[in-house]
Amino acid sequence: MPRIDWRSILALLTAGIVVSTGTRIATPSIGSAVATASANIADDLSTAAAPHLGFDTFAYPGDDAMHAWLSADKYRWVGYYLPAPCHNDDSWEGKRDTLSQMGWGMAVIYVGQQTWGRTPGQKIAITRYVTKRVKQTVRTRSGKRVVRYVNKRVPVRALISPRASPGSSCSTHLVSATRGVRDASDAIARTAAEGFAKGTVIFLDIERMDFVPKAMRDYYKAWTQRVLDDGRFRPGYYAHSYNANLIYRDVKQVLTEDGVSTDPPFWIARTQGFATDKLPSEVGHAFAQVWQGVLDIVETHNGVKLPIDVNVAQLPSPSEDYPAGE
Repeated sequence: MPRIDWRSILALLTAGIVVSTGTRIATPSIGSAVATASANIADDLSTAAAPHLGFDTFAYPGDDAMHAWLSADKYRWVGYYLPAPCHNDDSWEGKRDTLSQMGWGMAVIYVGQQTWGRTPGQKIAITRYVTKRVKQTVRTRSGKRVVRYVNKRVPVRALISPRASPGSSCSTHLVSATRGVRDASDAIARTAAEGFAKGTVIFLDIERMDFVPKAMRDYYKAWTQRVLDDGRFRPGYYAHSYNANLIYRDVKQVLTEDGVSTDPPFWIARTQGFATDKLPSEVGHAFAQVWQGVLDIVETHNGVKLPIDVNVAQLPSPSEDYPAGE
């Protein structure tokens, strides 16, 4: 995060001393020194509080494209997708050094399990066909009733507990606390393999849900605890505004029980009222550090066209570990 230039503050203090003591100094003049120092401090404070534009896109656009977009001087950071259960693209893999050397800030994203509008573990009704002996005809022969039986396939309704397809890594039916631990271990290993520094925030992508089932709450709380237990990185969350308050309360409780007093980093998806001059905390959630407000658009910079989502962050590199208070 931009830091206040303390040399400017020192210049102001020096100017004050000079005025109070009457000591004469060489050019620049006291008035000029004060004006310059004041302007520098104002710039530092303005930059520190200013929102920082970033974008995310599914696949890595290529080194040339990233150079072109950075030189356009609009976006300063980019979403960095780790290979994950529900993001089966590995094109970002190995690009951390390249992007860092270019000057890009980054937000590390791990797309974990999703509910996809279903309830994990909920039994569903299906129709099965079974073979049964059924009556086919009833006849009268010599005054007697004759019943004929035949084998026939008939439909039968049954309740079953659905399972994920064999080999599937992304399924409603994988959402559980056990899977939360497993996916967190995967996210940690991949973040470390990419060379991200200790303290880097990993944003767990949790897509919008009309209803948040218990299994999903167990999943992201277990994911959080595993990241905390490992200690190398920090848990963060990408969540829709509709679900953000509940997820915040759940993970805040986990962090508090683990002795972590700071708010977890939240990346809020909310399209209404989007403005690039607003800080994330001004979108209705005081704990927001990143705000996603424009989805699925195409922009062209320096002749390079990309499909993107547009984001605003309070930090120029949302996943970077900043010392407290900066």
